[in-house]
Amino acid sequence: GRRSMLPRHVQRLGRDWIAHWNGSQILALNSPVSSCMRWAGPYPWASSPLPVPADFSANWRLPPFFGPWRQFQNSNWQLDNFMQSSCFHLPNSSMKSEGEEPLTKKRRLSGQHDTSTPEEETDFSHQKEVLCLSVAQNEEKHSSKKGTVKRHWEYFCQHSRTMKIFENKETDQSNTESEAKFDFTVMSYNILSQNLLEDNSHLYKHCRQRLLIWTYRFPNILQEIKQLDADVLCLQEVQEDHYRTEIKSSLESLGYHCEYKMRTGRKPDGCAICFKTSKFSLISSNPVEFFRHDIPLLDRDNVGLVLLLQPRFHCETNAAICIANTHLLYNPRRGDIKLTQLAMLLAEIASVAPQKDGTFCPIIICGDFNSVPGSPLYRFIKEGKLNYEGLAIGKVSGQEQFPRGQRILSIPIWPKKLGISQNCVYEIKQQQKEEHAGEKLEAAKLDNTQEIVIASEKLSSKLQHHFKLSSVYSHYFPETGIPEVTTCHSRSAVTVDYIFYSAANDDTAARPGAEDSFHGGLKLLGRLALLTEKDLWTVNGLPNENNSSDHLPLLAEFRLIER
Repeated sequence: GRRSMLPRHVQRLGRDWIAHWNGSQILALNSPVSSCMRWAGPYPWASSPLPVPADFSANWRLPPFFGPWRQFQNSNWQLDNFMQSSCFHLPNSSMKSEGEEPLTKKRRLSGQHDTSTPEEETDFSHQKEVLCLSVAQNEEKHSSKKGTVKRHWEYFCQHSRTMKIFENKETDQSNTESEAKFDFTVMSYNILSQNLLEDNSHLYKHCRQRLLIWTYRFPNILQEIKQLDADVLCLQEVQEDHYRTEIKSSLESLGYHCEYKMRTGRKPDGCAICFKTSKFSLISSNPVEFFRHDIPLLDRDNVGLVLLLQPRFHCETNAAICIANTHLLYNPRRGDIKLTQLAMLLAEIASVAPQKDGTFCPIIICGDFNSVPGSPLYRFIKEGKLNYEGLAIGKVSGQEQFPRGQRILSIPIWPKKLGISQNCVYEIKQQQKEEHAGEKLEAAKLDNTQEIVIASEKLSSKLQHHFKLSSVYSHYFPETGIPEVTTCHSRSAVTVDYIFYSAANDDTAARPGAEDSFHGGLKLLGRLALLTEKDLWTVNGLPNENNSSDHLPLLAEFRLIER
């Protein structure tokens, strides 16, 4: 008989299967991305719909509609979810313009189907992290452009935004009740410095070049900020010239006041905290430089920024909120530098956040920590303690599965001249606190005590901090155990961005058993759900046509709880 022109595995399909078609099942030319041509009803090469059943035999010939065989032969014929959607996928030749898929992506996605809709893939409505968790569709009107993956708002019951709006409309609500509540939203977003993008172009081989230019990216980033409409923005990788010429003025026109700290080295980017002047007033702005010319360990130019904000609402305690933002060193093999940078940030927070009664005001720490969930650095932030004895510097951040940095952390990690104790506070501040607590000593005796403390610290491998912090995100989807991701490019898809906060006693979203040393604090009302790696590759990873950074924005809604 005649030799079939179909690939061998499709011939076997024809011999072994009889496909049952109905009116809703269609044969289509499709691509792995969202551009898919579909026909409903009669097929263009037939005067009537295919009969039921249709027999794909070995001698069945491809309809002439599919065009020249040479083009068809080169198009990697692939079967995708045949019985469910009856849809053959033929990769679109336009995909070649975006560069070949990275090998890591091919390995991760091999054998996975992509026919489910974005709504199905991001349906997290059955999450059970706490009993009262309820999920509502995001009220923000997402763009209807192709290639978008919708994200949902996850609300904790009785504190949803819709309920808050309803309460505000109640005419019989007392002024005292309304004034006692202060709800606000905080965003953490690494917007991807254009300079760093161009210096690391190998991370973005999967992207079309036109999507990587700043004049395309900035309007998208600004549109995201407008749509999410956070009261406080913590931005990382903010390029100085772009901040000066575009970003600051654009955000000020949206009602934000902006504070900025540029990195101290040759990299022209930094961190910014912007807040709506209708919600907060600025008490103090405190930049933190992690570079120290007199300490060889601290030879990197990363920075942080700590703001003390006054909420614009009437309260008896005159409560303030401390907002911190940072971008720690990336290098996976220098956990010693990462921990020292973190200790410097925590020491600055500890000097800014104390109140008159000795307790700390509510604290929110945002940023790109270049560390993964469960790593020693992450656990130190959440648990408030870390014994680093015998810990290899390459394992601190957990970025590498097989870390190359095998040198063991020294004890202590940083030298005495840094002026920061193992409790992550400035040593001078610690002395002043002891004096105010009534532990005044004679000058000679105090000097002797200092020497004993310093000597004991040299022998101690235990770090501590005094903040009881919880993470806004849980980092895994509880129903499946699949990791959330905050960044996704050609080399990796992982969580490195976080929002940590000091939780109030009755915050059911906080980690169980968390003690509250703040006698007040913050209640997590809701968060913008994150996505899986698979979700993001359905829109060709990050950056893409609608998301112009290689990171996702994190967004949380809080309620200030008075003491």
